[in-house]
Order: sequence, then C-alpha cells, then structure tokens
Amino acid sequence: MIKNYVKIAWRSLNRNRAFSITNLLGLTIGITCTIFIFLWVQNELAYDKIHRSYKNIHQVYANRDFKNNIFTDPNMVFPLAKALESGYPQIKNAVMTSHLEQHQFNVGDVKIKKQGYQVSGKYFDMFSWHFIKGDAATAIIDPTSVVLTASTAKALFGDADPINKVVKVDNALSYKVTAVVADPPNNTTQQFDFIAPYNLNDPGVKDALNRWQGSSWEVYVQTTDNADIAQVDKYITDVMFQHNTDKISKYFTFPMSKWHLYSDFKDGKNVGGMIEYVRFFIIIAIIILLIACVNFMNLSTARSEKKAREVGVRKTLGSSKGQLVLQFFFESMTLVVTAFLCAVFCVYLLLPQFNLLIEKQLQLNLNQPVFWLGALVIILFTGLVSGSYPALYLSSFNPVKVLKGTFVAGKGAITPRRILVVFQFIGSILLISATVIVYRQIEHVKNRNMGYNSDNLIMVPSTANTDKSFNAIKNDLLKSGIINSVTRTSAMVTQISWRSGPPNWAGKPANADIIFSNMTADIDYIKTMGIKVLQGTDFTGMPSDTSAVLLNKAAVEAMQVKRPLGMQLQYGSKKFTVIGITDNVVMSSPYVPVDPMMVFADHNSSGYMDIRLNAGVKPQDGIRLLQNIYAKYSPADIFEYHFVDQEFGKKFFTEELISRITNIFAGLAIFLCCMGLAGLASFTIEKRFKEIGIRKVLGASVQQLLVLISTEFLKLVAIAFVIAVPLTWWIMHNWLQKYTYHININIWLFSAVGLLILLLTLIVVSLNTIKAALANPVKSLRSE
Repeated sequence: MIKNYVKIAWRSLNRNRAFSITNLLGLTIGITCTIFIFLWVQNELAYDKIHRSYKNIHQVYANRDFKNNIFTDPNMVFPLAKALESGYPQIKNAVMTSHLEQHQFNVGDVKIKKQGYQVSGKYFDMFSWHFIKGDAATAIIDPTSVVLTASTAKALFGDADPINKVVKVDNALSYKVTAVVADPPNNTTQQFDFIAPYNLNDPGVKDALNRWQGSSWEVYVQTTDNADIAQVDKYITDVMFQHNTDKISKYFTFPMSKWHLYSDFKDGKNVGGMIEYVRFFIIIAIIILLIACVNFMNLSTARSEKKAREVGVRKTLGSSKGQLVLQFFFESMTLVVTAFLCAVFCVYLLLPQFNLLIEKQLQLNLNQPVFWLGALVIILFTGLVSGSYPALYLSSFNPVKVLKGTFVAGKGAITPRRILVVFQFIGSILLISATVIVYRQIEHVKNRNMGYNSDNLIMVPSTANTDKSFNAIKNDLLKSGIINSVTRTSAMVTQISWRSGPPNWAGKPANADIIFSNMTADIDYIKTMGIKVLQGTDFTGMPSDTSAVLLNKAAVEAMQVKRPLGMQLQYGSKKFTVIGITDNVVMSSPYVPVDPMMVFADHNSSGYMDIRLNAGVKPQDGIRLLQNIYAKYSPADIFEYHFVDQEFGKKFFTEELISRITNIFAGLAIFLCCMGLAGLASFTIEKRFKEIGIRKVLGASVQQLLVLISTEFLKLVAIAFVIAVPLTWWIMHNWLQKYTYHININIWLFSAVGLLILLLTLIVVSLNTIKAALANPVKSLRSE
C-alpha cells in the first residue's frame, strides 16, 4: 500500500510540474535556512562542552557595589585560588589564570606573536584539552615550561618534533616546550595559542603572591557533583572578607554552562547574553519554515478544482476519507523529503560562504545522530504543517456534487487561505522591522560622540626597546613631516587600563563608593587624542616627577565637587593634584554611560605608542614610516599596529553579525512571500479570468481591473500590518532595553516597512493582473 501511495504521489507531482517546482523551490529555501540556523544554534549550545567536568566548573565573579551601582566582573586577587584549593569539601579543585596575554615567540629566524594564559599548576586537571604530545600531569610542573597549540607548534617548528625544544619569549626568557594540545574549538570560551605556568620568580608575581588587594587575575573552581552552590558562594565570600578590607562586594560562582550564553550582567543580576540571539534565530527559522509551508498550503488548496474530480472518483470507488488523507500526506511528505535532500545539497555548497559571513567553522556532519534527529524534526514538522490542511480539505469534498458539476472549488478554503497569507505578511513585517531596528541601533551608537578623534590614529604596542628609545623614536616620527603628534598610554585607547575604587579627598562623602576607570599617559596625550579640555590644562610642560591627574566630566559629577581644579587626591601614600577636567571619552562599551575616569601623568608610561598622522596622509605611507623606524630601534621585535577606528569597530561585532544574518533571512522570507503571493494571485486571476473578460468588454480599463484584483490582497497587508506593528515593537523594545544608550522606536520606521510590503504586493499582483487584463477577451469568453 505504501509503495502504491508513493507511486501515486510521484505521478501527481510529475503531472503538475509548475506547481511541484514552485513548491519544491519554496520548501527548499525554507529548509535550507532552517538547517543553517540549526547548525549555528547547535554550535552556540555546545560551547565549552569539550571539557569533561563541564557541569562542575565555575568561574569566581564579584558583584561590587559602587554608589548603588553594582558592577559584575571576574577580576580576583592572586592568593584566592590557593586559599580555595583545600579546606572546603565541596570544592574539588581551584585554579588561577592571568587574563589573555600576548607574547612574542622566537625560534631561530622564526618570529610570531601569540596569545595565551599563565596558569596555576592544576589547570589541566580541571580543563580537558586534547593532548597530542606530552603528558597533562607533568606539562606545567617546570616554571619554565610552555604548552603550545598544534598550529603554534607548526608555525614555530614546522614538521619537526617540538617536545623539549626551547623557545625565546619576548626576546628575554627561555621556555621549554613540554606538550602540544589541539587548537581549542571555535565554540570554547578560552581561546589561546599557548599555556605557561606562573613563574614565582617573576617580580610581578612575587609582589602579588600574598597581596589580597588589587584584582588582576581570574579564578576557577571545580565543585563536587552534589555541591550546594549557595554554600560554596558564601564560603568564597567569607574567605575574601577574612583577608580583604572590601566588605561590600559579594562573590559568587558562575557556571561554565552559562559563560557564553548568559554572559551579560546588569545591576548584579544575570540578564542573558547570546541566548537571546539563539532564541531570536530559532524564531526566525520557524517563521521562514512556516512561510514556506503556508505557500504550499495555499497553492495546494488553490488548485483544488483540478483535484476535485480525482477525489470524487476515488470516493465513489470506495476510498475512505482516511485513505485520501493518507494519500495526500504521502504526496506532501514526498515533496518535503525531496526538498530536504535539495536543501542538504544547497547547505553543502553554501556552507563555506556562510562560515565566512558569520566567522565560524560550522560543519555539516552527516555522521552525527543529532543532525539526523534534527532532520527528522524538520521533515515531520514541515510535512505535517504543510500537508495537514490540504489533505483534510481535499479529502472532505462531496463526491456527488463533484461528479454532478455543482461543486465550487476553493470556496471553503478562502477564509483559511486569507489567514495564512496574513500570517506570512506578519512574519515578513516583523523580520524587516527587526533588521532595520538592529541596523539603526548600531549606526546610532557608531555616531555617538566618543570624546576623541579616531581618524588617522594608530596604536603600536610598546616593547622594552621602544620604551628605552621612545624620545628618539618620537623625534624621528615628528621630523618626517607626515606625523602630527605622538604619545604613550598604559593601554589601548579603546580599552580601560584598570579600574579601582575612589581615592580620598577633602570633604569626601562617607557613601562615595565610585568605581573609576584609570590610565597613565605622557605629556602629549590630550593633543594626540584630540580630547577637549573643559577646565584647567593638560600635561604639557609638566616635569617628569609630576603628580598631575586629569578627571573627566563624569568623575566630577560622581564626586559631586564644585571646584575640582587643584584638588588633592590620595591613593594610599601617594598624592595627586587635579590640573584639568576633560570631556567624557568612550573607552569601554559604547552602549553604556561613560565611567568616571582618571588619567595620571607618567612620562615613562608603557603599553602603547599612539601616533596621529597628518590630515591627508595615506595610511599606508604612515605604516611604512612606522615600520622603518620600528625596525631601526627595535629590530628583534615584531612590528604590530592597530588603527583606533578599526579596533573600536570590533565592539560592534556581535550586533553587526546578527544584523548581517538577519538581513539575509529577512530577504529570503520576503522572496518566499512574494513567490507564494505570485502563485496565489495567478490562481485568483485564473478563477476570475472570464469575469475580467466580461468587465473588459463592458469598458473596464486596465487600471480598474488592477484595483479590483489588488484590493483583496492589500486588505490582507493592512490586517497583517495592524497585528505585526505592536508585536514587533514589544519584541524589539525589550531587546533595546539591554543597552543604556539606545534608539527609540518610532512609527515612521513601521510606516516605511509597511509601504515597502505594500509596494512589493502591488508589483507582484500587478504583473499577473496586467497580463490577464491585456489578453484578448474573446479567449476568456469563447466557451460562453
């Protein structure tokens, strides 16, 4: 019987090739989009699951309360991990790492810059990286050992065995390669090129070893299987309170399962993260797939007249309604399975381009059970949704009316068909509006006043050699005639160097818990950055031993001081004098208000050289000059540079990625809608072909006929618009609330989207209507 159903289905599809090709194309596009989204979502949900102890690994975070503003961060003190290693039965292991660091590696003539972590001894007991060479148990026992990723080992040693080979780090320290691990998958939080143990002989480490002040490290704990996390959090907070003067902050463990998907915090509460985009794209996949299914349903019911006689004959010959339903389901499922196979082929061809678009390495692995489980869900969902209504509708025909010729095909399906068309338009309006809002939000923030001029501004990382020869480098650059100014800062000007609590000052309120962003800079900082000084002066002309400090406008407002110039600020035993107030400068997230900031004068500030080119100078000419001078004073180091505007642009990566993907899927959704609309308009005109001929004979113009046919569809667009606008506003308004600095959604945006959909509808319907209106009415009336 099943074999018979399949044969009938193929014959039916083959007989109606135009109908079959239209539906096959629509379903293939819908399923292709769904598979792409499925692969992306699967990759996001699998983040960090490479680690065996995935469910028990946590990172220690702190909620720091500054003047009723709670900031959440993972910066911890050095001794904390050691204190947590033993003494509490629910903590199985504790590990400390540095933040991601960049170092230069030399082997012979090969020089490369790579990023990695310094870690404590039990790191590989907690994190399950795949070892290609070496032993995890002994890899970082020696303080001068280093573990390389496979790609880093290949870059340094080629095909030679790197084990026990020596690499020079930063042209100063020698490390022995003790192991090689596989490169971290792209869906892991920790991305690195090397892992090295802390060297307890390092002066910086020695200084921090027993210091419970200053938070520049990251701490991870591995709990037991049945640990009470609330009690673990309390224990960590108690440990910190025993050793630290900060009695306000609250410490807690943040599980690895949330690191990627739930990384956002606001006022000390976890408010989501990438999980919002995962849900968003799952909704997009469902909308696109439903639009494709709606096309199938509408076209299937629209051609019911051609199916009616077949149904009448089969019922007369004894076929039950159940058998007819099953037959039509088989026809639908045959088309869906064919569309799925075509979609898999399309994904296979387009996946490299999709990976370039989203900057991932997604794979279509047909050997994974999860893929075939997802495939089964997609096929069943699409087959049932697209085939259910046509099968039930077609099988309900009265055979007597059909065979007598009194049956009017399509009449009973008009209202459901209109509802389905309205749904299509709702989905399209929602996707287009969301795309426009995301784009406008990105542009709104990009056009925000950043407080400095990022044009023609280049950052070059400092080295020991460039620090030693900075004045000579600066003179050579300025004498070239293409450099406007040069300064030095302790960090990239697009990043916060470090944060701290408030200093002391005369008249400081007891509740002045302010968090400050800080940086050191030399005398030409203001000039090079193009920052506006609102009061006082900058560092120009200050002696080398100056204790001058600049405050930004946000700092003055937070401190609530009326005459900030000349104020004495005290940090421990050090005193600083406020010499100027600057405009606010956006250095961290462009979506939030600017932090209160202090910039300390330091003629020997080390971190980055910041160079501004003269107006009109080609960037490549400036880079060529910098490279030559860098090679002159620091020949052993790799020249590296960053344009400030490009680095700042990286802060929009996630939003721009979402915008690019949404643009594509919204465009495909519109295409599917137009394709379905064209098919439906064609059927409507076919049903009213004689009516059009009669109206034309009676004097109706092409314009009048166009209005007659288009009105039905424009009414559906209007209904969809009324429903879609409040729904879209609610969804996107909630999304925008995650950003402090955001746009307001106005009615003009929806009006533009509505006009676009209206225009597309008119074009699609008009193309079909005009063709029928221009036809010779004799052809349509000949049978009369």
